[in-house]
Amino acid sequence: MKNIMLVEAEIWTVARTDKGNAVLVKPVGSDRAVPIFIGQLEAQSILFGLAGVPVPRPMTHDLFISLLEKSNMSVERVEITDLKDRTFYSRLVIKQGLKRIVVDSRPSDSLGIASRVHCPVYIAESIVDDAGVAVHLITEDASAENTATMETGEAGEHQEPPSEQQPVDERTRLEAALQRAVDQEDYEEAARIRDRIQEL
Repeated sequence: MKNIMLVEAEIWTVARTDKGNAVLVKPVGSDRAVPIFIGQLEAQSILFGLAGVPVPRPMTHDLFISLLEKSNMSVERVEITDLKDRTFYSRLVIKQGLKRIVVDSRPSDSLGIASRVHCPVYIAESIVDDAGVAVHLITEDASAENTATMETGEAGEHQEPPSEQQPVDERTRLEAALQRAVDQEDYEEAARIRDRIQEL
C-alpha cells in the first residue's frame, strides 16, 4: 500500500454547480478547496449535520452513529485517501476501546457522519494538488451570484435582518428556510442559512 500524506481539513460548504451538487473540503489554512460531487440526499444530510438541524426520524447517517454508540464504538476520524478515474475514496477510522477499525466508505457518507460527530477530517495532499480549486475563485462566483440576486429583487434568506430579541423563533424560522432551500437544491443559500443557525 502506498504511503499517503494526509493533511487536516474541514467541510467548508455545500454548493450547487453546473456539474451537480458538491461538498467542498478545504485543508486547514489552505487557499484551495476540493469539490467532491455528491447526490441531493447526501448534500441535504451534510447540510443538516453541519447546521445541527433536528430531524423527526433518524436519517441513514444518524442510524449508523446510533448503532456505533450502542456498540460502544465511535468515529475517530475521516480520511479522504485517493482519487482514481474521477472517483474519490475515503475511510472511517472507528475506535472501540483500544482497537482501531478502518472501514471503506464513500466520501459523501464519511462527511455526512463527520458533520454530525464533529470528528477530524483529513485529505491526501495529492488530492488537493490534483483536484483543488482556488478559494477566491469560488467566493468570487458566489459574490457575483449574490449581486445578481439583489439586482433582480429576488429575496433571499441572507438579506433579512436577524432577530436578536427572539433567538428561538429566529432559529425555527431559519431551520424551515434551510429545509426549503435544500428542497429547491439551492445549496449556496442553504449554506448561508446554516452559517446563521450556527451563529445563533
